[in-house]
Amino acid sequence: MSKEVQTSPELAALIQREIEQAGGYLPFDRFMALALYAPGLGYYANQRQKFGLMPGSGSDFVTAPELSPLFGRALAAQVAQALEASGSDEVWEFGAGTGALAAQLLEALGERVRRYRIVDLSGTLRARQAERLQPWAHKLEWLDQLPARMQGVVLGNEVLDAMPVQLLSWDGHTWCERGVVAEGSGLAFADRPSALRPPLHEHMLPGTVTEIHPQAEAFVRTLAERLDRGAIFLIDYGFPEREYYHPQRLGGTLMCHHEHRADGDPLALVGLKDITAHVNFTGVALAGQEAGLSVLGYTSQAHFLINCGLVELMAAAELPQRVMAHKLIAEHEMGELFKVIGFAAGEPFDALGFAQGDRSHTL
Repeated sequence: MSKEVQTSPELAALIQREIEQAGGYLPFDRFMALALYAPGLGYYANQRQKFGLMPGSGSDFVTAPELSPLFGRALAAQVAQALEASGSDEVWEFGAGTGALAAQLLEALGERVRRYRIVDLSGTLRARQAERLQPWAHKLEWLDQLPARMQGVVLGNEVLDAMPVQLLSWDGHTWCERGVVAEGSGLAFADRPSALRPPLHEHMLPGTVTEIHPQAEAFVRTLAERLDRGAIFLIDYGFPEREYYHPQRLGGTLMCHHEHRADGDPLALVGLKDITAHVNFTGVALAGQEAGLSVLGYTSQAHFLINCGLVELMAAAELPQRVMAHKLIAEHEMGELFKVIGFAAGEPFDALGFAQGDRSHTL
């Protein structure tokens, strides 16, 4: 069944043109890249507001730094330890959103950070970041691409989930890659036989649709190649491989967000809503390890933030702040669904955030 492309005529025309140039079939990861990142048109590249607490703000979802400033203050304890361990004074943040996390970290870390570098593909978000981070303008630098060599602490909060994924389907006989085709003035899914396989695919049930994450894993390998010394902390929703590719997860994890409502249809409202997939943290860990990084730990966001002093910060906060910060660690909110994985480039150290509740053995 086709879906009308309810988006800007320019983005609709671009996608239709790409499909035609690709021979009538566009792999889903390429479609997702266009829908999210096409310059000036894609979801993260257009003027639409993305981040906010309530639908009435015109936003689509809220991230931890917007939910509570205590998120960044707790994370700052881990960043400070990693800076000390690596002998560095530089922080790199990928996908800095509104700049909320950067502001929280810069305020908490003070002179411990000499340079704060932001890698963000969105020009509109860069403008918001620059405005919000004006007090620290002398420390800031925005980059379009990574330099050949890096050092310092690298952060990515809800970055991996927004990287394009490949979709695979299994009908009980044949594995196919799912792509997008034009159907009238709309779009439709189409499957083509493929040699690609998800991990742990042997026991999957007919009708399964799932994702693989070559771009997220390539991103981690690139960081490993270029980070001479320092640490990497990636925070996102996801699972270890055995949970991600469990036979009962028939529909995969692909999800869209629009006006604080979730749906599973990426072919509607293209460019007007977020498209995400959960993270396979086993694949991320292996990619980092194989590229020379040491895994510092892997745990739930709740354990990580508590290890970094969030409970003490909440005790000193006003009641409204405590209520919002509790969502960061509550099991039915962000506390369990979100995970944190840490890597070291160079000498590993006992990272504060994984002191209790490390789940590296589950990866």
